[in-house]
Amino acid sequence: MKKIPSALLVSLLLALPLSAASLGELFQKAKEEVKASKWKDAMNTLDALDTASQSPGAEAQRKQLEPVLAFYRGVCLANLDKTEESQVQFESYLDANPNASVDRGMYSKKAVDAFEKARKAVASRGESPSGMGSLATAYREFRVTGAAAEAPKENWADGPVRVLLTNDDKRDWSALSDPVSRSEWITKFWAARDPKPETPDNEFRDEFEKRVAFADKYFAQDEVRGSLTDRGTVFLLMGPPTYAGRKPISTGEDTADSQGLSTTGRHDAELAAANALSRSPSGKISSSTQNTAVSNSMGTNAVDAANNWREVWHYRKELLPAGVPYTQVDFEFVTKKGYGKNVLQRDTPALQTMDIVKQKLRAGRPS
Repeated sequence: MKKIPSALLVSLLLALPLSAASLGELFQKAKEEVKASKWKDAMNTLDALDTASQSPGAEAQRKQLEPVLAFYRGVCLANLDKTEESQVQFESYLDANPNASVDRGMYSKKAVDAFEKARKAVASRGESPSGMGSLATAYREFRVTGAAAEAPKENWADGPVRVLLTNDDKRDWSALSDPVSRSEWITKFWAARDPKPETPDNEFRDEFEKRVAFADKYFAQDEVRGSLTDRGTVFLLMGPPTYAGRKPISTGEDTADSQGLSTTGRHDAELAAANALSRSPSGKISSSTQNTAVSNSMGTNAVDAANNWREVWHYRKELLPAGVPYTQVDFEFVTKKGYGKNVLQRDTPALQTMDIVKQKLRAGRPS
């Protein structure tokens, strides 16, 4: 393997004086566990390194670290016979290092094979995945433009903010009859959730409104606002997933069948379609252009997937709030003729996780 990961970590650790020692120790520990073929132990250490790198002020270093984590997770997952998950991680690594190669004498055949499959998957799309990026990458780079303040309209409580409202909130809101009282109520509502009232910004509100704007841009369906769709609702509650993608539904396959839930890619077709639209001088794109963009983003089966697909958002444990009794939660959205578009499959882990997050958000604590 080209010595990109180690070089990145050296510069990363030197740039983090407060946590360099702990990060260095964790990274060295992970490398030793990989060398000793302790794949599960290495995965746990990589998770710890991931969490430790998320300290405030380390955003630039964190961005450098992400491909390193993806590479070593890919190695571990391949050797744990989780080939498809391994391929997703290697694709993420190749996103940042498209010309990297793997040392066949240093890594197992399973890891090498998964790495090469990831390379072929990237090449088959006809463009670098960095041209679109994952949901997490797209959200990190997303900027809200214009004023985001909510107007005190009567139907405000039926909009995206509904995921934050308790039954008491809804009852109190419905009793208000004029714009002034509604405006005052909204001001108090957000102020009660301000994590740092001594500062001019309300970080909780800013984050929520950024999620709303992102969901509206990428998850709109027909005439339905993006933040009010099933995917939009999950995004408002959970934020961007660790990774996400689609798998075509075979003819005759039951939408309730759990087969393939972890067989996903990294990219979301709507991002490709939106990017194609943004590049259009007229501000419009034809259906054939949209299908081409989707096909390039999702692979050779995208034409069929445009009619019937499963989209799965994977949230690893570092993105799950305290109280969720799972190490990973998958949110599955099914699109199928006669069934619906991007319909959330309401299984127990998904519903339980959403309930826990709702409780935290309604109390003014981010997920």
